[in-house]
Amino acid sequence: MSTALPPAGPHGHGSEAVSIAAERRWLYIVVAIIAMLLAMMVFTSLHWASMPPSRVETVDVKTLHIKGEFVETNLGTTVAPDGKVTVRLIAQQYSFVPQCIVVPADMPVTFRGTATDAIHGFIVGKTNVNTMLVPGFVATFTTTFHKTGEQLMPCHEYCGTGHEAMWGRVQVLPAAEFLQKANGAERMSCVSR
Repeated sequence: MSTALPPAGPHGHGSEAVSIAAERRWLYIVVAIIAMLLAMMVFTSLHWASMPPSRVETVDVKTLHIKGEFVETNLGTTVAPDGKVTVRLIAQQYSFVPQCIVVPADMPVTFRGTATDAIHGFIVGKTNVNTMLVPGFVATFTTTFHKTGEQLMPCHEYCGTGHEAMWGRVQVLPAAEFLQKANGAERMSCVSR
């Protein structure tokens, strides 16, 4: 009885060595991918800890209408003495306050908004304006409108059974006309023009 191994061939010892080498290569590749994913998780968690997301400004939804930046008399469009245009708005089931916003064309406009009861969001017509309004947080962004006219501003986050009726309007006026109407006005909305 001989203890010699059969000759190496397509199904002999040579193929087992190749199979083990291939498995080791795949093992190294999988370990490298897992290590890379873990490194990315650590990096992003440290990065977010040092640079928090934009929605870190908070507001108390229980006192939102009573005091602070979002009282009803402070909503709408304002022009600061330095010429900066700011729009403040609130989303609530199932409306925006103010319902209609007036903004200038070809001037930077800063939007500041929040929600009182559920997650809402809005887009403005065919522009790049698209944001979410989360209760307890203030969403802030700046944009410029280049075309004059009226554009629709629907809520794009499902907020309940009346969601489909939650629409606002944005009136974009030529800059000169807007500044003339804003002169002396504390707040502007479509109703107050």
